[in-house]
Amino acid sequence: MGQDISAMVASPAEVGLPHSKSFTDWVPGLRTLREYRTAWIRNDIVAGVVLSTMLVPVGIAYAVASGVPAIYGLYATIVPLLVYALFGPSRILVLGPDSSLAPIILGVVLPLSLGDPDRAIAVASAMAVVSGAICILAGIFRLGFITELLSKPIRYGYMNGIALAVLISQLPKLFDFKVESAGPLRDLWSIAMGVLGGKANWTAAALGGATFAVIMLLKGSKRIPGVLIAVIGATIAAGWLHLSETAGVKVLGPVPQGLPVFTIPGLQISDLVPILIGGTAVAIVAFADTSVLSRTYAAKTGQRVDPNQEMVGLGAANLAAGFFQGFPISSSSSRTPVAEAAGAQTQMTGVVGALIVAIVIVAAPMLFQNLPYAALAAVVIAAAIGLFEFADLGRIYRIQRWEFWLSIVCTAGVAVFGAIPGIVLAIVLAVIEFLWDGWRPHWAVLGRPDFVDGYHDVTRYPEARRVPGLVLFRWDAPLFFANAELFEQRVMDAVAASPTPVKRVVVSAAPITSVDVTSADALTDLSEKLKAKGIEICFAELKDPVKDKLKRFGLFTQFGEGHFFPTIDSAVNGYVRDYKLKWEG
Repeated sequence: MGQDISAMVASPAEVGLPHSKSFTDWVPGLRTLREYRTAWIRNDIVAGVVLSTMLVPVGIAYAVASGVPAIYGLYATIVPLLVYALFGPSRILVLGPDSSLAPIILGVVLPLSLGDPDRAIAVASAMAVVSGAICILAGIFRLGFITELLSKPIRYGYMNGIALAVLISQLPKLFDFKVESAGPLRDLWSIAMGVLGGKANWTAAALGGATFAVIMLLKGSKRIPGVLIAVIGATIAAGWLHLSETAGVKVLGPVPQGLPVFTIPGLQISDLVPILIGGTAVAIVAFADTSVLSRTYAAKTGQRVDPNQEMVGLGAANLAAGFFQGFPISSSSSRTPVAEAAGAQTQMTGVVGALIVAIVIVAAPMLFQNLPYAALAAVVIAAAIGLFEFADLGRIYRIQRWEFWLSIVCTAGVAVFGAIPGIVLAIVLAVIEFLWDGWRPHWAVLGRPDFVDGYHDVTRYPEARRVPGLVLFRWDAPLFFANAELFEQRVMDAVAASPTPVKRVVVSAAPITSVDVTSADALTDLSEKLKAKGIEICFAELKDPVKDKLKRFGLFTQFGEGHFFPTIDSAVNGYVRDYKLKWEG
């Protein structure tokens, strides 16, 4: 990794409240509306119509995958699109129900609702409120950097685990029978036993398999709506052949008519902890996905997107979804490209798409009554397959195997324990990875090799000349509580291993980007131990912000200004001058 811990932590200015922003900075949609060009209208309307062909079947599919009735997937499509059009900074991003969030939502909804659809949507809506509030607060306090603390291998591992969990969760629906959920791998065993035990409805499985095949065959096309074609085909086949009556294929049935209304989710006290954990997990995953997708399309269009405003936009969309009978949402890596390919210019595309979905709910609620659950499962499975990342993991395996295995452990954690424990494991692994280099960093004693400029590690340059009586010691990490004792020990080891009696230790401090109270006290202890041996300690190339900290801690005065040198060369020259040595650097 080789990253300085302090470099990965925001400065107080970055974490504090943002600098003064205008009203349109907080509501970018108003600025877009003010700058809107009449030439964009046709493109946005056409793109909105094309986008709507995906919004309905995908919204229904992800609602079912999240453990809530189908209609709420459409509510979770309409409201976030309208709200993000106001608060979102990206002109092209499409938000809505997402496959990566489905297992997290299901993991909370299933045990709390116990099959009650009203309880299920209340729990899911509360998760959206929690997720929205977290994202908005994080955006206001400029914490958009937080998701960057999850390394790429850990993100891959978590998303691969999520993809596997999504895929496994849909297999019972594909085969048209139920299993009691007990974690992805245990569920897989139950599914296998169910299929072998004759529970599978092979007509439903064939219909779902055909739906999946059509989606995958047309997946590469930006102009042909493969999901819509596959879903319409499955719906026509099930209705025309009366498969629900003749073959027992489960279908969606009539979708309730009506638009979402403002509702405060009703909860029990016992629901709060799992909802808070699940909502937090959703917020992390949703923003990680959204920030990556937003940056990708911003780079394509040459538009700058503020990650903190992106958090506010995502949070506002989730908050609105939670209070209007929806559930947690994220950006969509499948619907956004559809909007782009159809010529979308602004978020008016999403508004048009949302209005068309609303019209479908009001005017044609029976449109999808013959839609088989197996076909919905195929839609979700196709999306889950797109979440898997193998190619780049192969590259990571070749260049840094321990990070590859870290990713695998993260995947296994999600697969064995489920999505919620999986996100906790991912965060714990990220913290461990974050601290590892700083906890046990590289260190070196330096010497002067011939024919090479500067001072370098004597283990890499055994022929390097060392100044008699001087130990040049480099510590390649910030000094903080976890490595302070080790730093002290390594300096004493270097003194003990010196080929000549040591008179002075010079710490090459350029890599030391931070010092905390614990490490400052350790420096005092080290100074006393060295002084008892007749050795003084000095510092070279110490950064000014770190020097400022030493001044606050009182160490700068304690050591004396003469013990701080701007360069290693000046530190060596000072030592040579003080002890009247003959040394040619």
